[in-house]
Amino acid sequence: MDDMDRRIINELQDGLPLRERPYAQFASDLNISEQAIVDRIGKLLDDGYLSRFGPLYNADRLGGALSLCALEAPEDGFDEAAALVNAHPEVAHNYERDHALNMWFVLATERPERISQVVEEIESETGCAVFQFPKLEEFFVGLKLEV
Repeated sequence: MDDMDRRIINELQDGLPLRERPYAQFASDLNISEQAIVDRIGKLLDDGYLSRFGPLYNADRLGGALSLCALEAPEDGFDEAAALVNAHPEVAHNYERDHALNMWFVLATERPERISQVVEEIESETGCAVFQFPKLEEFFVGLKLEV
């Protein structure tokens, strides 16, 4: 990752405008081509610097559902359990915590009933009980991580 990649990541955290050519002004500001930005984002994804690039949707406003979930994965099988959890396209992100419930992830589904189905699948595949912490109230936290 070079300085231009860092600038792209830092600037993209503020979002892109909804327009026909969302990268046009961004590319001009960075003095590179729109295609160079697209290519660099693809490489950052391929190289694992970015795990995801795309819009964030409010699933429940679109008729779907969200749930924060946690499980206690065995230490010696944590990576295997994480791979099983992450194989589900409904898993928005997954992270390890220093806690008895050491794996936390967010489920985002197109239909509310799919949450319980995915939870059951993950429990069956991992052998671990999944605890759900559904959203009661929403707060917006503007998080920007400079790289």
